Amino acid sequence: MERKIVLKKDLLDAFQKVGVKAGQTVMVHCSLSALGFVCGGAQVVIEALMESVGEDGTLMMPTQSWKNLDPTSGVHWQEPQEWWQLIRDNWPAWGRYAQFLTENHDLSNIFGDGSPIGKLYELDGYVLLIGVGYDKNTSLHLADVRADYPGKHNTVESSAILENGVRVWKSYETLFVDGEDFDRIGQAFEASCYIAKAALGNGTVTFMRQRDLVDFAVRWIRENRK
Repeated sequence: MERKIVLKKDLLDAFQKVGVKAGQTVMVHCSLSALGFVCGGAQVVIEALMESVGEDGTLMMPTQSWKNLDPTSGVHWQEPQEWWQLIRDNWPAWGRYAQFLTENHDLSNIFGDGSPIGKLYELDGYVLLIGVGYDKNTSLHLADVRADYPGKHNTVESSAILENGVRVWKSYETLFVDGEDFDRIGQAFEASCYIAKAALGNGTVTFMRQRDLVDFAVRWIRENRK
């Protein structure tokens, strides 16, 4: 397939077409490689997002390093290596509600109420998928936490954290999640209601209200998971 060229104007037009507006709080999941050749790379995408939600808006963009994974083994970055720690330190928000979304985050509650994803639900925010599918839609983990199903269980995770100013390796109990059925949930969700989409380069932009997605997914999980 020929790689299409994506300009900043194309990004702004696609975001406007699906309904991204000034003042909104938006969680973004993005794959630049799925779009083709994005002129200006990640910086241009972020600039277009910031311009779309404006000064009164808020952006969330998770780094996908919540287990302190090494970016060279399994977590693929578009940003320069010298930005990695800066991004981690400021995960995951920019804008009006950035402090609210990130403060008092409990390691044992990575995806539940009180987490950045749970707080996005409180704010009645949105999810924007840029070149990715529902398997990358981390808001579905909030539905994982809220829904009851027979196989639901916890697991022990470990991460490097700062505790009283000292870097320590901390183990904690949290909900076991794998997301194997997230694409199925997404297909069922889109079959049940209209979801805004727009073509962008070689990929697609998908935009949805997070509460609609999470509430639907809770019902789906209760009815379908073993």
